[in-house]
Order: sequence, then C-alpha cells, then structure tokens
Amino acid sequence: MSQPRFALPLILALCAAPADAADLLQIYRDALANDATYASARAARDAGLESLPQGLAQLLPTVNATAFTQYNDIAIAFRTDAPQQYQYRLGNSNGYTVTLTQPLFNWQNIQVYKEAGFKAIQAEATFGQATQDLIVRVGQAYFDVLASQDGLAFIQAQKIAISEQLAQAKRNFEVGTATITDTHEAQARFDLGTSQEIAAQSDLEIKKRTLQQIVGKYPERLEPLKSSIELNPPRPNLMEEWATAAANQGYTVRSQEAALEVAAREIERIRAGHLPTLNIVGSAGQNSSSISATASSNSASDSINRTIGLQLAIPLYAGGGVSSLVRQAVANREKAQQDLESTRRSAALSARQSYVGVTNGMAQVRALEAALVSSRSALDSNKLGYEVGVRINIDVLNAQQQVFSTLRDLSRARYDTILNGLRLKSASGTLGEADVEEVNRLLGTN
Repeated sequence: MSQPRFALPLILALCAAPADAADLLQIYRDALANDATYASARAARDAGLESLPQGLAQLLPTVNATAFTQYNDIAIAFRTDAPQQYQYRLGNSNGYTVTLTQPLFNWQNIQVYKEAGFKAIQAEATFGQATQDLIVRVGQAYFDVLASQDGLAFIQAQKIAISEQLAQAKRNFEVGTATITDTHEAQARFDLGTSQEIAAQSDLEIKKRTLQQIVGKYPERLEPLKSSIELNPPRPNLMEEWATAAANQGYTVRSQEAALEVAAREIERIRAGHLPTLNIVGSAGQNSSSISATASSNSASDSINRTIGLQLAIPLYAGGGVSSLVRQAVANREKAQQDLESTRRSAALSARQSYVGVTNGMAQVRALEAALVSSRSALDSNKLGYEVGVRINIDVLNAQQQVFSTLRDLSRARYDTILNGLRLKSASGTLGEADVEEVNRLLGTN
C-alpha cells in the first residue's frame, strides 16, 4: 500500500494564519506604543535634551526679588543722673529689592553650555539605538514564534506520517509479511513524537509570552512567512563597507563620540576654577519706615535705592582641589577615548558577524532547499523499497524524520537570515521602519 507524499506546502498549511492575523508591521507599531523598555528610553532622551536649556541658562541673566515687612517695638533708655527712664517708640518697616546678575565672563558656564549640546546629541544617539534595538527585538520575538509554530506543525505532521506507517506495519504483521519489530519501532517513534509535541506546545506558549512582553498584548495569530520567498544579498555586498559604516556612523559610536566631547569640555570647565569671573550686578529697591514716639509725634521715611556695577571674583587658593579634579577629568577623558575605540571595534565586528550571517544564511537556505528535495526523494524510495521488501520499517521512519528535520532547519535558516539582515542595518545605524515594511512584504500566503 502506497504512502501519501508530504510536501512543503502541506506542512506550511498547518501553521498558516487566518486573514485577521497580525503581521510584523502591526506588531512593531504596537511595540512602539506599549514596550516599556522603549518608553523608558524615550523618557531618558527627553530628560537628556533638557541639559541644553539648562546649559543656556548659565549664560543668561538671573533676576531675584525680595520683600519684607516688620513691626518695630523700640525701648530707648536715657543715661542721666536722674532715675533711668525709658522712651518707647512703635512703628512699622517694609520694603523690597530686585537684583539682576548678568555674567560677562565665566568660563565654567561657557563650558557647561558646550557640554550641554553634546549631552543632547548623546541622548538622541542613545534613543536612536533604542529604536533600532526595538525593531530587532520585535523581529526576533516574532520569528521565534513562527519558528516555534513551524516546529509544532512539523512534529504534528510527522506524527501523522508515523501513525500511517504504524497502521501499515500492523497490517503487514497481521498478514505475515512483517515482524512485530516493525510495529514496535513505529509505536516507539509515535510515542516520542507525542512527547516532542508537548514540549513544542510549551515552547510556543513561552515564545508568545515573550512577544507579549514587548507589545503588551497576547499574540493570538501571526502572519507566517510565504512558502516561496527570495532573499536578497546586502546592498552593498561588501563586508568591509558595512564594517566601516558601523564604525563611523552606528548609534553606539555616535553616543560614545558625544561622551568623549563631554569629557573634553569637562576638563576645561574644571580648569576654569582657576580663572576670575566678571558679572554685572544691578539692584533697585524701596524701603519705608514709620516710628511713633507719642500719640502726637510721628516720623516716617521712604527711600529708593538703585545701584549698578561690576563684580569681579578672583579665586586664589582652594587647597589643591581644583588641580586634583583636573587630573581626574583628564583620566576620564582618556577612558572615554578608549571606550570610543572599543565601541568602534565592537560595531565593526557586529557588522561583520551579521554580514556573514546573511550571506552564509542565504547559502544555507539554498543548500537546505536542495536537501529537502533529496530527502523527499529518499523517503519515496524507502517507502517503495519497504513495499517490495528490500527496506525495513526503520528505514522509512528515519527517512521521514530526515524530511521533517530538513523542513525545520530550512524554516529556521530563513528566519535567521532575515534577522541578521536587520542586525546588519542596525550595526550601521540605518535600520528603520522602511526595513520593517520590506520584511513585512515577505509575510502572507502565496
């Protein structure tokens, strides 16, 4: 009795999604709105951008106002030969003062303002990297779910094939054309498949919960990858061009470059502790007071004060603290320089690894597609050989397992190649929503 042929479209149909399934672009936009890690990075960016107006405030004038009112109860003692007498005076005083200070020269504040600009750049670069990381995390979680679904579907399809082989082994044993060993082997494979199915169901649930952590809701159904897709090589198709781009314009590199500039300005800011500062200081105010010595004797006065001048402050000695802080800042700048070099090398390495992942992944996909054709031919041959008695049942079971293992590996290789393409663009700082849309076009049913 001939066995049914298990083709790739049949297997993929087992994990095909309904029309209302969520695709990668929808999942990504849900993640933009709900991912806590991304929201934290966005808030950190907003906080970092506030360093710019704070630095500018160091160069702008400050205005302060004070006001007071007080009640006066004065007892005056007159020292004479006569017994001591007191004269009491009661009254009220009030006034206000407005003071304006405008820095004319303060090198520390100038450096603070310059630092603020680079801190804002650093905040933007860090957020840019967080945005790219979100795309990679969403893609990883999305395709992990698809891979787990494929694995479960392949195991279930394999169980169906094994059950049919088991039924045939039982029939052949009943008519005396096969031994009980064939039945036991098929039964053992079927039981193992049941165990693998339970493990695959558990893995699928975990992968969906991982995606839920990013998007904030449980993904019931996801759009699968098309059964026949064309994977394109990186553009440009040169590893070193990607490595150079990553080392020069990756977001992690940009962030570290800004950190180095901040460290350099910090040296100048601390050294300014030895320099004088010059400010314009102006004030205007009014004071009023009234004193009553007797019911019929009152005195009152009003005064208006206006002043403007220059205020020069010259630091003379701070116990060596400024010099120590300068040495510390120089060491921190050297650390930032080395961190930048390390970041450049890591970015270039990441780009090279991802490039190799894409190119080798494409080659692996082609090899597995050829292996799938060969495995299916071997399965057909083993089935035919079993029917005519030149092959045993274990040969057919092994051939079936080889087909489904190849299907699983092919599915995973496609997902990994796509993910490495996203990582490659992330390393070079060019990954964006347009790339998500490009990958999204690979999803659906043929």
